[in-house]
Amino acid sequence: MIKSNYDLVVIGGGSAGMAGAIEARKLGVKDILIIEKNDYLGGILNQCVHNGFGLTEFKEELTGPEFMTRLSDEVEKLKIDYVLNTTVTSLLPDKTIYASNQDGFYVIKAKAILLTTGCYERNAGAIMLPGERPSGVVTAGTAQLYLNIYGYLVGKRVFILGSGDIGLIMARRLTLEGAKVLGVAELCPYSNGLNRNIVQCLQDFNIPLYLSHTVSNVSGDDGILKSITISQVDEHNQIIPGTEKKYECDTLLLSVGLIPNSPLLRDAGAKLARTKGAIVNERYETSIPGVFTAGNVLHVHDLVDLVTKESRLVAHFIKEYLDNKQSDSSSSLDVIPGDGIGYVLPHKITKGNTHDVTFKFRVRKPIKDLNVIFLDKDHEIKRIFKPVLIPSEMTEINLTNDELKQFKNNITVKVEKKV
Repeated sequence: MIKSNYDLVVIGGGSAGMAGAIEARKLGVKDILIIEKNDYLGGILNQCVHNGFGLTEFKEELTGPEFMTRLSDEVEKLKIDYVLNTTVTSLLPDKTIYASNQDGFYVIKAKAILLTTGCYERNAGAIMLPGERPSGVVTAGTAQLYLNIYGYLVGKRVFILGSGDIGLIMARRLTLEGAKVLGVAELCPYSNGLNRNIVQCLQDFNIPLYLSHTVSNVSGDDGILKSITISQVDEHNQIIPGTEKKYECDTLLLSVGLIPNSPLLRDAGAKLARTKGAIVNERYETSIPGVFTAGNVLHVHDLVDLVTKESRLVAHFIKEYLDNKQSDSSSSLDVIPGDGIGYVLPHKITKGNTHDVTFKFRVRKPIKDLNVIFLDKDHEIKRIFKPVLIPSEMTEINLTNDELKQFKNNITVKVEKKV
C-alpha cells in the first residue's frame, strides 16, 4: 500500500536505488519507499549472467543476478517498502511525485528524493547509421535481454559496432551460444571497453577488433538484414574511400554508448550537464533542493560496485539534509573540465562545504605519463602524477577540505603530458 508521505522516495530499484535505500535505512531514515517500473528489483543486473560483479561490494566474485539478490535480500531484511510495476509519470520541484500502476494513480510527497533510473542505449537513429533499416539491427543490451532472460538468440552471423562493454560481453556470450561473431568495429583509435573485456571477450575467442572503423552501409532484402559494410575513418572520423569491407550477416549489434535516463529531472526543471546527467554539487544534490541522484542516471560507471559505492555515499548526504545539518549551498564554485578531460563530477563545490571531496572524471583519449592538475584560475593547487589514463576507466582523485579551501574562484581540472 503506497502512502501519501515519505521521508525518502527512491525512484528506480536497480543497484543504485537499492544500495542508497539500504544505507539510508542503516543511517536511521525510517520512512523509505522504492518505486520500480519493472516487475522485479535489480534493473539490468537480472540479465547480466556473466561474473565479475561484487569484488568491491561483497569481496567475492558474483554474477549480476547473484549481486542483485544480495541487495534485494537486504531490502527485505530491513523491511524497506517498495512497489513494482509502477511508473513515475512526473516529478515536481516541491518533491511531489505522481505515479501510477494497475491499482491506480498516486500523489506522493517526499522530504527527499533519490533518483536512480539508470541509463539507456544509443540506437541506430541516434548515431545516424547509414543505409537501410531492416530487422536485425539491435542494441547490445536488447540482445542480452533476449538471450539471457527470454532464451532467444538474436542471430547466427553477427557483427558488432562499438566496443562498449555490453557489446564486448555479448561477443563472448553469442559465441558460446553457437553464433559466429564476425568482428567488432570501433570508430575511435582505441577501445571504449575495459581492457579485461577486450582480452576475455575478443582476444580469447579470436574475434577481430577494427579500430578507427565504422559501419558505412547497412543492406537488407525484403526487410531483413543481409550485409553490412565497414570502412576505415581518418583522424576527423571521415570515411576513407577504398577501405570498404563487406560482411554477410543477419544481425548488427550496436554498442555505441549509454545516455543517462534523466527526463524526470529535466521536466522538473533540474539543470542538466552536457552528458545529460544532472548538474550536482559535492553532495550529489541537483539544482532542486532535496533531490539527489546517483548511479548511471548521473554518469555512466565502469562497474556496478562503483554504482553502489556512490549511492551509499549519497545516502549520508540525504541523511544530513533530512536532519538539516548540511551547509548553505547558495554560493558555490564551478568545477570545469579543462584540457584533456571529457567530464568531471561534481559540477559545483559549495563554499560552505566541510567534507573532503572525491572528483570523478574521464579523459578524452588514452594518455601516458601525465599529471592531473587542479587549478584556481592560473594558480595550481594540486598536481598528481598518473602513469596512464584511458577513457573507458573512470578516475577518482580526492581533495581534502583544507585543499578545497584554497580555491577562491572556479576549480579547473586538466591533464598534461609530463615533461
